[in-house]
Amino acid sequence: MENRTGRGVTDAVTAVAALAEPTRRRLYDHVVRQPRPVSRDEAAAAVEVPRPTAAFHLDRLAEDGLLEVVFERRTGRTGPGAGRPAKLYRRAECAVTVSLPERRYDLAGELLAAAMDEADNSGEPPRGVLERLAFQWGRGLGEQARTADTAASAPDVVLSVLEEQGFEPRSEDGALTLANCPFHTLARTHTELVCGMNLRLLDGVLDGVSSTGLAADLQPRPGRCCVRLAPEVAG
Repeated sequence: MENRTGRGVTDAVTAVAALAEPTRRRLYDHVVRQPRPVSRDEAAAAVEVPRPTAAFHLDRLAEDGLLEVVFERRTGRTGPGAGRPAKLYRRAECAVTVSLPERRYDLAGELLAAAMDEADNSGEPPRGVLERLAFQWGRGLGEQARTADTAASAPDVVLSVLEEQGFEPRSEDGALTLANCPFHTLARTHTELVCGMNLRLLDGVLDGVSSTGLAADLQPRPGRCCVRLAPEVAG
């Protein structure tokens, strides 16, 4: 299963905020309603703005990840004399959502769906597959973060992963408590399953970073994630 960190909250807020500008929103709405990519001239005519204005806003939407740019020859001609391909715009493949505090139901859904598929094919218990996949996912996050910042201490790398994934880590008495559960609603209705998945995901993060001196443990508390990262006990 592919390991993806997804769009960060800051990027998502920026993308959504881009649509607050009225002309930009009209251009976006026009592009996404069309069955094929739209040129600057077509967009400008449709929303009745000058071509340079349309070009500016369309490029801003592309920079913010809401539109994709493609190049096509509309004449159907190829080879010498066919002219330069036109710059066209279409809806981006990605979905943009903003949730505060951050929730990662997309990640939970992907892990659960992958676990069901693998369990159907292998005959293994679905919960065991889910926890194994969650561990692998977390380990991939830890390894990526460790590789990206070899100068940082292992605990600092863990902190950066937890912050990026929306756990809102807090240092308390030498341990890390997690002020936010990215799977909050699922954890309330399917506590044992989701908290077990979450525990194994964070076990994987620690394994991927390596030599963190921390261990993940289930310690449910009101207003906190069910997992707490505490110093490893020697022995």
